[in-house]
Amino acid sequence: MIKQFIYNTLLAGVMIWGLAACTKDLDRNPITEETTASVYTDFSNYKSILAKLYAGLATTGQTGPTGSADISGIDEGTSNYIRAYYQMQELPTDEAVMGWNDGTIQNFHKMNWTADDNFITAMFARLFYQISQCNEFIRQTSDAKLSSNGITGTNAEEAKTFRAEARFLRALSYYHALDMFGNVPFSTDTNEVSYYYPNQVSRTELFTYIESELKELETLLADPGANEYGRADKACVWMLLSRLYLNAQIYTGTDRYTDAITYSTKVINSGYSLAFSYANMFKADNNATSKSEFLLTSNFDGSRTQTYGGTTYLVCAELGGTMTPSDFGVSSAWAGLRTTSALVKLFPDVTGATDSRAMFYTSGQNLEITDLTTFTDGYAVTKWSNKTSTGGTGSSTTFVDTDFPLFRLPEAYLNYAEAVLRGGTGGSTAEALTYVNNIRERAYGDASGDITSGQLNLQFILDERGREFYWEGYRRTDLIRYGYFTGSSYVWPWKGGVAAGTAVGDFRTLYPIPATELVANPNLKQNSGY
Repeated sequence: MIKQFIYNTLLAGVMIWGLAACTKDLDRNPITEETTASVYTDFSNYKSILAKLYAGLATTGQTGPTGSADISGIDEGTSNYIRAYYQMQELPTDEAVMGWNDGTIQNFHKMNWTADDNFITAMFARLFYQISQCNEFIRQTSDAKLSSNGITGTNAEEAKTFRAEARFLRALSYYHALDMFGNVPFSTDTNEVSYYYPNQVSRTELFTYIESELKELETLLADPGANEYGRADKACVWMLLSRLYLNAQIYTGTDRYTDAITYSTKVINSGYSLAFSYANMFKADNNATSKSEFLLTSNFDGSRTQTYGGTTYLVCAELGGTMTPSDFGVSSAWAGLRTTSALVKLFPDVTGATDSRAMFYTSGQNLEITDLTTFTDGYAVTKWSNKTSTGGTGSSTTFVDTDFPLFRLPEAYLNYAEAVLRGGTGGSTAEALTYVNNIRERAYGDASGDITSGQLNLQFILDERGREFYWEGYRRTDLIRYGYFTGSSYVWPWKGGVAAGTAVGDFRTLYPIPATELVANPNLKQNSGY
């Protein structure tokens, strides 16, 4: 089915979802039995509604690219899940800077954001909008609801699989909330649908909930590789558990490196394999060329899922200066995103002649950044493209076809290696070295990039994660885990708003609960430092 699962059912899902749920931020009207009854009594609607849940990572409203937005109070394209997530995970790090002066966007790299930041508020709203949509689908597909709606036999069994996938998507958004905000409002399908103030849970409590959900889902989702492209399977559960456990010391104060090894190993042995080409994973036909490596993607189509967020944002915003948009399959350059010299210096040869992952445009660009808002200050990145692996162009030159990988196999390799080096049991440094070199052999095209056991250390793993995953939303979390995101142990250009970089307060490892949410919900307390 490839992309068709999302795209061919999306419009139906949007139309149905307009009846089953309401829109606009966290201030929602209650869903009534009358609106849901006409939807959930007909099993043919179920897959379309599930498609809307997956599309919640990619689309921004009921029509797209603009009009009938899910989230109010911010430009619709800016409210896109992937775009908002990218900005919060990459812009405060050594991997990306933004040339625009839109609102408070510069505050990310300067690391001086406040609880009134509109971009942070949009991410918070998007997370809990997605969670609320998942909650409603899960609520309406319980055994009791299926029975009362006359859904039986094979239809009921398929509905239960859909329900498990919705639970996974909810767990994924709760994980993002755990990682970025820590202590957040909490509700599940067991909460009554009405106006009420959700209680706030601690970071440790949320960690326990996500872990419990994922452990239950281990047996409920499709076997690895058995589901349609763009839908979650058991390997996705294992990968998210691996990520959760690798960061457990940060989230709960207790390390879980042994568990990270266990679940990384499950992913590694699940049947997924490295794609042949690194560059092709970020092109318009990556759904065909790279699906062996992609455990889960947020799917985009320039003709049918149009948005100014997602990979359209990543492709168009990386273009400017003397770059030619048509070389990347699009018709416009937004002159926004570049990188700092710190990322460039992770690669021994910025031309990419050695390590194929080094994708930088240098013509007319300065390596060092004098002015954050000048596009030609900082090397441009050419990682994302709307061209296909064979040189063609995506289905549209305004919106991009390239899918965004949420989980790739190399994460399991590097999680395993890091957990071993941090003292987890059940793995070996020999296997860790093999996994790291597998990644590097793909990057170099041969064994010339292999490292020795003496070179395998924690700093190397962090640097390798930077080379492998830059601009994919990993960096903030990685730097926090290493103790580098705040403080003075590691500074990069413009960290803390200073050209040479400077230390920032440790409280910035968590984002603030948006001020508007504190006003709206008296049960919420602000994160420390804000």
